[in-house]
Amino acid sequence: MFNDIGPLELVTLVVLAVLVFGPEKLPKMIQDVTRTIRKIREFSESAKADIREELGPEFKDFDFEDLNPKTFIRKQLDNDELGLKEIRNGFDLKKEMAEVTDAVHSRDTDSTPSSSSSGGSIDMTKKPEKTDPDERPPFDADAT
Repeated sequence: MFNDIGPLELVTLVVLAVLVFGPEKLPKMIQDVTRTIRKIREFSESAKADIREELGPEFKDFDFEDLNPKTFIRKQLDNDELGLKEIRNGFDLKKEMAEVTDAVHSRDTDSTPSSSSSGGSIDMTKKPEKTDPDERPPFDADAT
């Protein structure tokens, strides 16, 4: 709950509590706060139990942490029904970026047969052919 509070902040809070409530009232205040936190936890657990009971037996393994979007997405991505791990393992970002860099700098790459087997691959390093200065570029009426 208080994972991000350092020792200096904790000492500051204790000193501030002693100054505000006084040494006589501080133990009573701590008891009241812990009792309130305990009651809130009990209320929360009973509400969760009531919701599980109302949902029925088909939702017996329902976990309320799944309602957190981060947890839900993480569970779905860890589930290997979609084959995402195979896709993630088969994707080599460094190799792809090197190929793109070489293409941009007009260098010949040692491309693998899988990248050139697509049939009608486009050579991005090839410069466009020169056209007649009198020839107009093609006109697309739908694009304008």
